[in-house]
Amino acid sequence: MAVQPIRLFGDPVLRKPALEVVDFDKELRTLVADLTDTMLQAPGAGLAAPQIGVGLRVFTWYVDGEVGHLVNPDLSLSEEVQDGPEGCLSIPGLTYDCRRAQSVVARGWDMHGEPVVIEGSALLARAIQHETDHLDGVLFLDRLDTAARKAAMKEIRESEWFGLERPLVKVSPHATRGLGL
Repeated sequence: MAVQPIRLFGDPVLRKPALEVVDFDKELRTLVADLTDTMLQAPGAGLAAPQIGVGLRVFTWYVDGEVGHLVNPDLSLSEEVQDGPEGCLSIPGLTYDCRRAQSVVARGWDMHGEPVVIEGSALLARAIQHETDHLDGVLFLDRLDTAARKAAMKEIRESEWFGLERPLVKVSPHATRGLGL
């Protein structure tokens, strides 16, 4: 498939809740392939559809040598928490400690419309929570305490990429035509 440009902090598509997938068709399989290729090339531990400008509830992950994807996720989180470093492909070069649930049970579908249950802890749980947040228009910065968020915003404003022109999507194979709905 194809590596797509990753949308950066400040792009409005990253703040819009994504729509549920209703058609498990060739376009969805192309989207999953594009997400996977883009995530692996970046490289990253996960990538959500809004990060490539597609407002659908789909994400991929690459943790501990395992590549996976989930469509329309619904999460059950453990009460036990973990604190650890977290970054984001849409906020390059930035890493801050972020509190997440230690483990997660994620229910959803695969790209063929088959039900899937993913159970994960530690890094996989972190990745699943991070990517599901993207589908809700939430960035990991939103989960930081006030002092860390203030430091992160200062670091973003001083970064080389902040304020760069957003990528122009001329043609998209996806039903949303590249619009972050």
